Amino acid sequence: MTESSGIIRISDDVVATVAGLAALETPGIAAMSGGISEGWAKRLSGKNAQKGVSVEVGEREAAIDLRVIVHYGVAIHDVCWQLQERVREAVQTMTGLTVVEVNVKVEGVQLPDEEPEEPAANPRVR
Repeated sequence: MTESSGIIRISDDVVATVAGLAALETPGIAAMSGGISEGWAKRLSGKNAQKGVSVEVGEREAAIDLRVIVHYGVAIHDVCWQLQERVREAVQTMTGLTVVEVNVKVEGVQLPDEEPEEPAANPRVR
C-alpha cells in the first residue's frame, strides 16, 4: 500500500466486539465478566460482547485483556489457552492487526445449576 492510498484505522470498539464474540464461542467460557466493581462478577450475554474486554489498538498491532467466567469442571488453563488462540485468530483474520498479547483474567466459575445473570437495565425503576 502506498502513502497516497490513505489510512485505515480500526476502532477499539470493533476489535473489542470481535474479541468478545470469539471469547463467547469458546467451549468452557460461560460468560464475559463486567468486572468486580461491586464485589461480584456481573455476567453478560452476547448482546454486550464488549463487556469484559479491554483493548489497545495501534496502527498495526492490538493488545487485548479479557475478563471471563468459566464453567465449573473445566480445565481452566486449557480453556484459557484455547480462548487466547481463538481471540488472536479472530482479531487477526478480521482486522489484519497483529495481536501482540491476549491476557485472560478468570473472575468466576459458573456452577452447573446456575444461569448467567442478566444485569438489570435500570435497577431503580420497575
